[in-house]
This record gives sequence, C-alpha cells and structure tokens, in this order.
Amino acid sequence: MDSSINVTLQEKASVLGAYIARFARLKPTKITMSAVLLAVITGCSSVGFPQVSNPFQTLPAPAPLDGVMPGEGQVLGTGAVSVAMLLPLSGDVASVGQSMANSAKLAMDFIAQSPNIGSNITLTIMDTAGNPSVAAARASEAIRGGASIILGPLKAESVRAAGAVARSSGIPLIGFSNNSGAASQGVYLLNVLPETEVKRSLAYARSQGQQAFAAIIPNTEFGNIQNGAFQQASADLGIAVRAIYRFSNEGEARGVVDQILPFLSSGAIDTVFLPDRATASSFGVLLEEAGLDKDNITIIGSLDWSGDLQIPQTAFLVGAVYPAVDEAGLAALRPAYEAQFSAAPHALSTISYTAVLLSNSQTLSQSQPRYAQNVLTRPSGFNGRDGLFRFFGDGRSQYALVMKQVVIGGSQRIDEPLIP
Repeated sequence: MDSSINVTLQEKASVLGAYIARFARLKPTKITMSAVLLAVITGCSSVGFPQVSNPFQTLPAPAPLDGVMPGEGQVLGTGAVSVAMLLPLSGDVASVGQSMANSAKLAMDFIAQSPNIGSNITLTIMDTAGNPSVAAARASEAIRGGASIILGPLKAESVRAAGAVARSSGIPLIGFSNNSGAASQGVYLLNVLPETEVKRSLAYARSQGQQAFAAIIPNTEFGNIQNGAFQQASADLGIAVRAIYRFSNEGEARGVVDQILPFLSSGAIDTVFLPDRATASSFGVLLEEAGLDKDNITIIGSLDWSGDLQIPQTAFLVGAVYPAVDEAGLAALRPAYEAQFSAAPHALSTISYTAVLLSNSQTLSQSQPRYAQNVLTRPSGFNGRDGLFRFFGDGRSQYALVMKQVVIGGSQRIDEPLIP
C-alpha cells in the first residue's frame, strides 16, 4: 500500500537479501542493560538502515490498456455520470497502476454484463506517471471534462495534490493511499490504514489474554507511521505499553534484543509488536538463539507480513499473528484477470475494482448532489472486494480485517473479519 507507506521504491532486492542474511547470522552480544519499563529506546546512529517495507511488490508489468497514454485517457462504459480514475500507468510503480487499471476494466465489464446492475457511469482512466504535479493536472482535466468524482491516485503525495484540486472544485476524491495523512474532508482513502490494522491486531491479542505490550520498530518512515498507529491504538484500547524500542541498524537491533530479553523471560512483557516485514525473521532468529521460550509470548506482525515467504520459514515466528484483508476477493478476481491479461493481479487490484463498483452504485451516483458526503460516510459502510469497509467524514476509512497465524510454510486464518 504506498504506502504501505510512502517508502523508497528503489531499494534493490540484492541489497536487502544480503542485509537480512548478514543480520540473521549475528549472535546476540551482551551489553549493559539500560532499558527500563516504559522507556522509549531511540537509535541515534547515522548508519543508514534500508527502508525495506515496500508494499509495491515487484510484478511483471501488464500490457498497458489500449489507448492510454500520458496526458490522455481511455474511456470505458456509456453511463451518464462521468468518473475519472487516476493511476500511475508509467513511472516507478507502473506495474501496480496498470494492474489496477486492468481490474477497473474488469469491473466495468462486469457492470456491462450484469442484467441486475445498471450502467450508471462512464470511466476515464488517466495516467499520473506517479508524479504529484501530473496528478493535480489530471484532476483538473477530469473536472473540466465533467467528472463527478475522482478515483485515485495511488501514492499519498499524489492523493494530496489531486485532492486539493478536487476539494477546490467541490468534487469528492477517493484515493488509494494507505497513509492517513493524505485524508481530509472530501478526500477519502479506500485502503487499509495503519491505525485500523494495528488496532485490530492489538484488540485480538488482548482478547486472548495478553496484557503487557511492547513494540520493536525501525527508524524508517514506515516505522514512524507504525509507531504512531501503535500508540494510538493502545490508547484507544486502554492497553498497557511497557516499552517501545526503535532501531536504525544491525547493532542497534542486537542491542534491542539484549534489552528486551529480561522482560520477556520474566513475563513483564508478554506481547511484542514487530511490524517490519524485512527484519522480522532476523529478530526471530536472534530471539531463538538467545534461548527465549516463546510459549508464553505473542508476536504480532503487520498487514505488510501478508505473502512474505521468509517469515513462515522462521521457527520462532511460527505461531505469530497478524491482520490481513479477506483473501476471498482477490481469489475471486484472479481467474478472470489471468484469463484476460495473462498475468496475476497485484494485491491492490481489488481496491480499484471496488472503487469502480462503488462509484457505479445507484445510491451514490444518483444522489443529490452526486456522491454526497452523508451517503459516502453512512455508518453501515459498503461491501467491497476486500470485505466490509466504511468512510469517516475526515476521509479516513475502516476495514473489517481477519487475523492470520503463521504456520510452517504459510499462514492460516484464526479469526473472521471484524472492524475493531
């Protein structure tokens, strides 16, 4: 998600692989124990720590939609209501944008072929090139062309830029970023936000009897957002936070392990929030090598853990839990997508599919004014490809998330979809 959180997309897989392999081989060293309960441990090293939690997983780029060129748009459908969708069909995340555009086309095909669904919209898909300035320009073009609502863009900076244009014209925008800082009144985010996923997982752990929580979070942009979400969710749920540990490099990560071990061993901390996908396995190795008994400890991951191949191969992380969207929607979309585009859909493709069906709904497209805030923010929400979701007046969203547990070689669902 841009997410998952506006991370650097140029990190190379080879560098990451070497980093994780080197980190995992490290033996925990003994250092002076300086951590205390309720302490916030902040790394201060100037050594760079890779921003590796990249939700835009690499996919072969699907063939571009016919007729879509920068500055132009492909028009789909014949409905009376004009809808624009802004996506990065070129640029650094073009494979994601093109997969989402393909799914939007499938949604339009579904509408056209369904006798019980009226074709209420004409959809124009426009390329933002992954650039906020271009996104703002496309939003202006869409509004001049009569768009009643804008769907997208993808990344937070582009959502902010296009959202400012849309708000100035009184046109609602439903962006696809999961950075809640991009939301505002009239600018909605159709994605799982960090505060939603963290609150879901903390509430689940508490329901299982866990009482004393700590977090180990990297000093990255992803980590900063997860840290804020952890603190907010803990406060909302009345959860006791014993410590928050931050790290910037391998040495600091080893120091965190040494500092948290006495509290884990004594039971003073029984739950550890470990959101960073890239370093989770390395922490699992270090904790196991330290001889920690994991039977009375709950490890909580993040939604970013979904689909990771290394985590289920890490013995200490077997049994860990993390939140996830309901996979049924993506599974249902996949056959038609693969048949038409000869490739697998990106995980975010369900969002663009949902956005098209949402904008086509008679309740929204025929409301007065169209896509009125009181209808978009109805408490009952909507049911999309990723399950139940709802918007708030400030633009944020909530999703009903499942809980999954790591098993050897994969994961299994352990709790049904729920909005915390």
